Amino acid sequence: MSIFDAIIAMAGKECVAIASDLRFGVQLQTLATDYKKVYKIHDQLFLGLSGLASDSETLIQRFNFKHRLYKLREERNIRPSSFAQLVSATLYEKRFGPYFCQPVIAGLEPDGTPYLCGMDSIGAIETAKDFMVAGTASDALLGICESLWRPDMGPEELFEVTAEAMLSGQGRDCLAGWGAVVYVITKDEIIGRQLKERTV
Repeated sequence: MSIFDAIIAMAGKECVAIASDLRFGVQLQTLATDYKKVYKIHDQLFLGLSGLASDSETLIQRFNFKHRLYKLREERNIRPSSFAQLVSATLYEKRFGPYFCQPVIAGLEPDGTPYLCGMDSIGAIETAKDFMVAGTASDALLGICESLWRPDMGPEELFEVTAEAMLSGQGRDCLAGWGAVVYVITKDEIIGRQLKERTV
């Protein structure tokens, strides 16, 4: 039985969106319906961790610690592309006993360019210019994202497309659901909204 859930990230015009479902469960048993799998690293960078909850909590603590060390040494926030290398190296260190997580990174580079990438549990990086998905609903999400995504979307349009893709994709997967949380990152603000879905 898979332990992964649903995470999606999409790129717009000088903005990115990242979303996750809210289900926390063990196989087919749902334990909570308010478990967010998206974490803020800094104002221009978010990380989604799909997978085993205990490993996700361990990893986010390590990544926050490493980012604080980087900021202390460099006196600036880490770039999303550099953070992806940090995440990849951290996962590859444990390649013989890997963390059961699929990270998805979404952020804005200093020049406003969207950066999206995902990786497997041992840190093999895959970048994308349009969207990135992870989790059990990834097969359903891929087709929906391909049909809905358009280049140069603004923040509100990007939110609508990401939310529609997330709700449609997790509706086709019994291991994901119970609503979603969506964050849209722009140069000036972070827009976070929670969506309600099935309750049965």
